[in-house]
Amino acid sequence: MGSFDVLLDAERTQLDAFVEEYRSAFDMTLDGLTDEQVRRRLVPSATTLLGLLKHVTWMQRVWFEECVGGTSRMELGLVQSPGESFRLTDDDTVASVTAAHREACATARAAVGDLSLDAVVTGHRTGPRTVRWVYLQVLRELAQHCGHADILREQLLAG
Repeated sequence: MGSFDVLLDAERTQLDAFVEEYRSAFDMTLDGLTDEQVRRRLVPSATTLLGLLKHVTWMQRVWFEECVGGTSRMELGLVQSPGESFRLTDDDTVASVTAAHREACATARAAVGDLSLDAVVTGHRTGPRTVRWVYLQVLRELAQHCGHADILREQLLAG
């Protein structure tokens, strides 16, 4: 294996580690909170802690199952827009949304497991992307929404 291959392996290892760190952090934001608490609206928008996790689950399915896997949102049974992905139903609970998130993460890992970072994937409606680009987009969204979740959790625990 050449030095460039070693660098690519290290980059992939680090990207995987960052994604997993944010996935775990998201799970922890719901620890010890009730279904009532995680559904509570604490900001003017419809954003809730449970809605954020539902959105992050949707987002990962879009990038890994649609963009990488090539299956359309309709075929996946996903809502079409990011805004819709925050909406909770009466059936959404900490347990059900967390389980869906963990399933989406496992599916995402499998979708990219055998692909190089430079592999081009063509399932996204706006055009081809590299796997590296998908990782960076997912990291960007996970980081942003983890920050939102931390603030909402802090508000819930302070109130």
